[in-house]
Amino acid sequence: MVRTMPVVHNEEIELYIRTYYSLLRSSAPVRIRSLEETHAAMNSSLHQQAASPDIDVSALVYSALRLPDCILETKLMVMGQMEDVFVRSGYPVTTWQAVKARARRRKLYFNAETSTLAAFVASVSDIDDLIPCLTTLQIEWNKLHYRLSNGSLRTRLLEYKATHGAPPIDLVQEISATLNLNEADLAKLRQVWPSQQLITHLQKAAVERMDMRVTVLGSGLSDYRRSVQYWWSTVAEASPHDLSERPVYFVSSNVHSTVNLISGFAQELQGELIDFVQQENPEELLAEYERLPKDENGHVPNFLYYLLRPYINHKHLHARLAQFEMAAGVTRVSDPHCLDVEAQIIDMRRLEWDRVDPRLRFCSKEEWALLHQSDALIFNIDYPLGMAAYHIFSQMSTAVGRILGVYLLGKAATLNGRVGDVMIPNVVYDEHSRNSYLFRNCFSAQDVARFLNFGTVFDNQKSVTVRGTILQNRDFMHIFYEEGYTDIEMEAGPYLSAIYEDVYPRRYPLNEIVNLFINAPYDIGLIHYASDTPISRRQTLLSKSLSYYGVDATYATTIAVLRRILQQEIERQRALL
Repeated sequence: MVRTMPVVHNEEIELYIRTYYSLLRSSAPVRIRSLEETHAAMNSSLHQQAASPDIDVSALVYSALRLPDCILETKLMVMGQMEDVFVRSGYPVTTWQAVKARARRRKLYFNAETSTLAAFVASVSDIDDLIPCLTTLQIEWNKLHYRLSNGSLRTRLLEYKATHGAPPIDLVQEISATLNLNEADLAKLRQVWPSQQLITHLQKAAVERMDMRVTVLGSGLSDYRRSVQYWWSTVAEASPHDLSERPVYFVSSNVHSTVNLISGFAQELQGELIDFVQQENPEELLAEYERLPKDENGHVPNFLYYLLRPYINHKHLHARLAQFEMAAGVTRVSDPHCLDVEAQIIDMRRLEWDRVDPRLRFCSKEEWALLHQSDALIFNIDYPLGMAAYHIFSQMSTAVGRILGVYLLGKAATLNGRVGDVMIPNVVYDEHSRNSYLFRNCFSAQDVARFLNFGTVFDNQKSVTVRGTILQNRDFMHIFYEEGYTDIEMEAGPYLSAIYEDVYPRRYPLNEIVNLFINAPYDIGLIHYASDTPISRRQTLLSKSLSYYGVDATYATTIAVLRRILQQEIERQRALL
């Protein structure tokens, strides 16, 4: 028997959230420094040294990677849902410079003249992500300022003229001593501020204290819905198919693994890709390639898929890639309106046996030929952040002809596994609705384990959907762990709330056990692969990107999803004969 999670209240976290939402109701911009005290009192597991004078390098790097580089020049951040919301308030963002964060997808525009950064927000989850990141960065930057603003190092820093070469070793050593940083801390800082950029930013920190302000425009629920409607209209107009007439397998994953597995582009370029890694050694991957087993369990194909992106950029092969994807029935909508959520529309009748990854060929050619009479589409989106998932699925479910399956694939933190492991839950507790969702997950461990070379697969797991990555502390996580929840992420709960509204004739409930076993008319598949271990601290996204080491889990889980879709569609076509 599964019981609902007890209503979990962490007073410090709740106070922080209430504080920034109450302040953001103001019509005037709010200073981030007014949030620093409640932020530090939260004792976030990702910012444990917020109240300490010691520099929390991991938290600094985490927040900086999720904000654009121009954040260090920003005096005011303005959040809004759509261009017209910004324009009505006097911010013509379309004339500003488009900027990006390295570790978070979000539409961002910067005006250097006024030092104003505009951030498009798709749901309250963007606010729950941006505010803690901004506060974290400002707290840690001002610690740098305090340490560097006095003494001989300040003078030496300001006199130093940056060159293309490495800074003097004795200068780096003096910086390390003043900031009380070890070599590992410096390596983390170089992740976000490489080489001379590190010195340049420390020069800035020595003279400038950070004092950012933030304001939110049009934060009503209808504004978020309108932004998703505009997003959908852009996708629908770009689609060569009438989405309102075609049945759809909905996939929320990423923008590379699915198309790589079906386009055949990596296999076409195999010789070139191997030459590329041997001659250029991108990301020092040559040694990794030489260690790879050359068996048939996907080691080499996965490696080639990872090389595709840098090689395509290196050789400017984007047009050639587009031709291959078009031949495979793939339509990309890469820059939809408002939301930075790419969509891919895949015509299943165009999928070819000889083109797809061999691990997808689970049936005979004769059975595969049944796909050629299919009218179904795979609608794949780049997984959105938090509650944006609810808004997007709600919009999609009302606009397509019929949903044949829903498959959700994404990263999560694990409380009992290792980075690269895979979790398959059938219970999800959602912090937004405080519901415990019970559902029949169409995937089991066996569906993924045979394609996973390095990690372990855990099925029958319990997952919790949190409001934000920084909005957690160790006490909070231990409550979940004691209740058997070992999988922490941000999208499953909002998706299940939207699925509930697609199945039942009312809005999703609050603080209930919700059973989706009985009435769900289609497949529900949910798979997470571990990118972080926040309790054990063996490895964390704070200090290391998954990069190449996430390839194994990414492709093992994507293969499981595609095989399930292909199998379901072949059976559907056989039934229609």
